[in-house]
Amino acid sequence: MKGIVLAGGDGTRLFPLTLATSKQLLAIYNKPMVYYPLSVLMLAGIRDILIISTPSAVPIMRSLLGDGSKLGLNLSYAVQDEPRGIAEAFLIGADHIGGDSSALILGDNVFHGAGFPELLRRTRDTLDGCTLFGYSVADPERYGIGEVDAEGMLVSIEEKPARPRSNNAITGLYFYDEQAVEIARGLTPSARGELEITDLNLAYLRQGRAKLVELSGAFNWFDCGTHDSLLAASQFVQFIEKHQGERVGYLEEIALRMGFIDAEACYQLGAGMRQSNYGRYLTEIAYALD
Repeated sequence: MKGIVLAGGDGTRLFPLTLATSKQLLAIYNKPMVYYPLSVLMLAGIRDILIISTPSAVPIMRSLLGDGSKLGLNLSYAVQDEPRGIAEAFLIGADHIGGDSSALILGDNVFHGAGFPELLRRTRDTLDGCTLFGYSVADPERYGIGEVDAEGMLVSIEEKPARPRSNNAITGLYFYDEQAVEIARGLTPSARGELEITDLNLAYLRQGRAKLVELSGAFNWFDCGTHDSLLAASQFVQFIEKHQGERVGYLEEIALRMGFIDAEACYQLGAGMRQSNYGRYLTEIAYALD
């Protein structure tokens, strides 16, 4: 399975924070926002990942993350020069995906919950068609909403419905089989000239091969597109790390736990940042997990 992080857009809802930088380079507590979606793909066992961003942000992303080899990954980069819809990621990333299945995650989404790595890998291994992830919200009229049957198969998807049929907001994490690129190529742009991800999902729904996994219980999801949600995500990560002792989105630790790198590599990555709490934690955890 190939991975894509879509980290484009102008971030206009976050002005003036994003007047001079990409939204996905802003901090969520103690690390850049892009670390969080990238960590999700890593937890799913995906190592071949394309990061799509704006012309100005791609060089900075490359400087931050490199080619991924230090993390046991293969990272590549592509430009989306204008926001033309989420589904355009499959046209931009067609060569990257090849004939493989793919997981797409939006660069401003933060996920956290017990058993999430196992859920991701199970979804990857049993994928048939497309699998979306739903999260119960109090204001479903603001989101794309998925309605499911008793088996978890999607029966309807509506964008910002006036009368929602459920509270399951479709999050910015999507798993697709090898047909995604072909389907995306056949989509008709919306009135705004965008290739809508909902249209791609509806194509799978019409095939009877669209599933929604409901993220419930103590699960948390943040779409960090506003000042309030950016702050809420930062406060959440701070609480988890300070009060529960769990680290969220530490790419080096995840690479070690997933077997992408060894303890010495993790230690050296931490030693290079030893002046920070982030770096010191990596040096401490490296051999504790060995």
